[in-house]
Amino acid sequence: MGNSIKLHNKPIIQVIVSAFILMSFFCFRSEASNNQLNLAGTWQFKIDPADAGVNERWFLSTFEETVTLPGSMRDNNKGFKPSLTTNWTGSIYDSSWYFNPALEKYRTEEPLKFPFWLTPNRHYVGPAWYQKTVYIPPEWSNRSVFIYLERPHWETTIWIDTIEVAHQNSLSTPHCANITQYLKPGKNKITIRVDNRLDDVNVGPDSHSVTDHTQGNWNGIIGKMLLISKSGVSIQHIDLYPDIHNKEVLAKIVILNDKNYTGTALLKCNTVSDNSAEPYPLKTVLKKIILKNRTDTIVVTIPLGDKMLLWDEFTPNRYRFEAILEPNDMPSDTLSSTFGMREITTAGKQILVNGNPVFLRGNVDCCIFPLTGYPPTDVESWLNVFGKTKAYGFNHIRFHSWCPPEAAFEAADRLGLYLQVEGPSWANHGTNLGTGRPIDQYIYDESKRIVAAYGNHPSFCMFAYGNEPRGNYVAYLNDFLKFWKAKDQRRIYTGASIGGSWKPCSENQYQVKGGARGLPWEKRPNSTFNYEQNIEWSKVPFITHELGQYCAYPNFDEIPKYTGVYKAYNFEMFRDILRNNHIENQAKDFLLASGELQKICYKYEIEATLRTKGMSGYQMLELNDFPGQGTALVGLLDAFYDEKGDVTAKEFNEFCSPVTLLATLPKFVFTSNENFESGIELANYGNKPIENDTVNWIIKNASEQIIGSGTILVDRYDVGQVGEIGRVNLPLHAVVDAEKFTLECSVGTSVNHWDLWVYPEKLPEEKTRAYITDTLDEKAISTLQNGGDVLLLAAGKVENGKDVVQYFTPVFWNTSWFKMRPPHTTGVLIQNNHPIFRDFPTSFHSDLQWWEILNRQQVMNLENFPPEFRPLVQPIDTWFLNRRLGLLFEARVGKGRIVVCSADLTSDRENNPVANQLLYSINRYMNSVDFQPKNTIELSVIKELFEKKLRSSVDFYTKDSPDELKP
Repeated sequence: MGNSIKLHNKPIIQVIVSAFILMSFFCFRSEASNNQLNLAGTWQFKIDPADAGVNERWFLSTFEETVTLPGSMRDNNKGFKPSLTTNWTGSIYDSSWYFNPALEKYRTEEPLKFPFWLTPNRHYVGPAWYQKTVYIPPEWSNRSVFIYLERPHWETTIWIDTIEVAHQNSLSTPHCANITQYLKPGKNKITIRVDNRLDDVNVGPDSHSVTDHTQGNWNGIIGKMLLISKSGVSIQHIDLYPDIHNKEVLAKIVILNDKNYTGTALLKCNTVSDNSAEPYPLKTVLKKIILKNRTDTIVVTIPLGDKMLLWDEFTPNRYRFEAILEPNDMPSDTLSSTFGMREITTAGKQILVNGNPVFLRGNVDCCIFPLTGYPPTDVESWLNVFGKTKAYGFNHIRFHSWCPPEAAFEAADRLGLYLQVEGPSWANHGTNLGTGRPIDQYIYDESKRIVAAYGNHPSFCMFAYGNEPRGNYVAYLNDFLKFWKAKDQRRIYTGASIGGSWKPCSENQYQVKGGARGLPWEKRPNSTFNYEQNIEWSKVPFITHELGQYCAYPNFDEIPKYTGVYKAYNFEMFRDILRNNHIENQAKDFLLASGELQKICYKYEIEATLRTKGMSGYQMLELNDFPGQGTALVGLLDAFYDEKGDVTAKEFNEFCSPVTLLATLPKFVFTSNENFESGIELANYGNKPIENDTVNWIIKNASEQIIGSGTILVDRYDVGQVGEIGRVNLPLHAVVDAEKFTLECSVGTSVNHWDLWVYPEKLPEEKTRAYITDTLDEKAISTLQNGGDVLLLAAGKVENGKDVVQYFTPVFWNTSWFKMRPPHTTGVLIQNNHPIFRDFPTSFHSDLQWWEILNRQQVMNLENFPPEFRPLVQPIDTWFLNRRLGLLFEARVGKGRIVVCSADLTSDRENNPVANQLLYSINRYMNSVDFQPKNTIELSVIKELFEKKLRSSVDFYTKDSPDELKP
């Protein structure tokens, strides 16, 4: 494994200098550009689908095709068009696309349109050959020369002219090799074979390092591509170990004596503050050394003085360390690296950064870059992505089963983000750990490469093997953790990021685990719940694994953004289905309404984590949409990190920020004979205690009229402190009509709010002219035929639509990946300005008062209604089916008029003020002159909703999980 693996039963030449050192040296500042040769540009190219190139010695030939590097085969339009026989890298949980007659045109017409993920312009898995002739200047003759490929994908074999010189297979770090002895002045032909198969090492086809679900299993080389000339005695690597207590940094400097030089040298170590408000240099440390070995490691301690600057999320101060090697009889050499004075530790169930408690407000990054299909390698792109992430209040990012390039660490250092880096493996589907497969050794090798390449970055705070493994993984990962805890204490370690059913490792320094997430809203919603019982077993800090996963409806305005190697044909399919069901003009409304519900769900789950004693943070899946695994539209932002028009950073900051106010409401619906009562809590994870401050609260109605206000004095509230600081109590007897109110609290610049609804204790008698029934019986039919009005309360009687399962909460991840596991809807769209809601205050979307009406309630499938018909309350179906659904509608039937509701408005009326109020509002409307339905519907169409008969259902055609493609 690593540099000693075998390829095609042929031994690979050992790289002269350890790859764990070489791969990282150009991540630091190197020498002047006249000692570098940029390999970017035009390369000869040849595809090798039969894997014949090694045996046929293609490195001796000249290739006719050309590509531009850095880039991928897709960037160069090389490879095969996706087809029905494409062997994708990624599990297909729902393979019905291959068999469903209704989707035939998407798999037979060009271009093919897949629902599983974004569709690439080209697909290729296998070896591809890249070749370039370079000119080596004569002055490099007495120097050492290294090849540096920042991010190939993923296994490389390199030939110089006719000699094979290196073989590497890192998915996470640069491929580097000392090729000095193979080069000659003048022309040299470099041939690179890149193989993106998972044959030798299977990290798992759903790993975000390789899978078609996200970045795609591309073939090529991105980032810097260089030949680097260095002195024959050169600095190869620097490891920096901060000690914030002694205010010093320990530098381990690896020197390569490539020309067998024997003699003395002067090592100069310069340190200067970087990315801080007031840069200042420190005294140069000098050390005389004797060079006699092939490699030497020199240890130097650099004192930083009393003005030492710490690095954290609030003050991302860095230092730049520069080592200058001056041998007596050889050219000098320089190498530098940035670092931060940062210490991350744990104490009980708390994570500490520089001794201060932190709460990790985390986003999961799944390597989603839809224009290229691979991550950017420039700092500006990462500053853009991370800047938006931080704007939404996050201080932490988990890289799910992949490791980002150097530029990401640089950007995170500057912005003050705590990164959990992972090895490139999701060893669940198609592979496992701890059973003697090549992946076992590869994880060790790859983790060493990752730490060697990026270990000095202060943002690199946490490390895990990867995501959700299987096999004998607990024993394997416990050994893995012991190895790393002993080897490098600059970060904290967990075995794997795991869901609720996975066993944790006893050697974990912190847990990233499911089982402590979700909204317990099978019962009436409140904001008092927490997850303390779910995490009491853990003795170390607990971080919620993949919080949220609440879906919004697709944003079809996003489709034109796909101008790169991927096309959003999945979105086009969903839009076609929407169009076929005659509701395409509602797509934007569906997006906005579902987005509002999504925000509500994220808000109350995130607040619950803050209320949970012993919780150290969460990792939300995720800020931007996930375009794979059947299309999981869980993001507040689209796949490009752009807002969709529903949720802003300012809104999200209310409950995702260092200082957060919390309200513990036992419920959100009250009646006028009650007192509104709530606890007010404060979670302080800012950079200083809150002292002698005031929390202000107000309760106001929709017209901004304040009906109550008050202050809570805070004498001192320390960093890391979470708890109740006061209570709000307000009698509601002055409320006469049904109203929506808002509780708003603020301290300093932190603001948060919670909506609540108050209904009259008793409603006036409202005699209705309508015949009220739960069945379209003979009297109802006669009433309609004779010009009368009917209110049909049909809860429990619906047949056409009863297969649609509606909860208050929206679709989780997506219904395709989980085979139509409920819920099937993403909220409701409400015609809130319709007079039927005059006495029932509501917005256009699901809000918390609607829980009593929507949760586990039947919906109606309006497939047989006229195309232009729109219900008053319209459940938003899963986008894979886009059925026209209704929960409340009105219509003219013959000479009469009818209102139909499939939600239960009559059960347990003593304890259901919301249903009472809605029924009251419906009755008043039906008694008014405003009751003028604009659509006429045949009675038979309405009757069909309640007829028991054979109807089509969702067919997945295959039953495995994950499905294998098979007829």
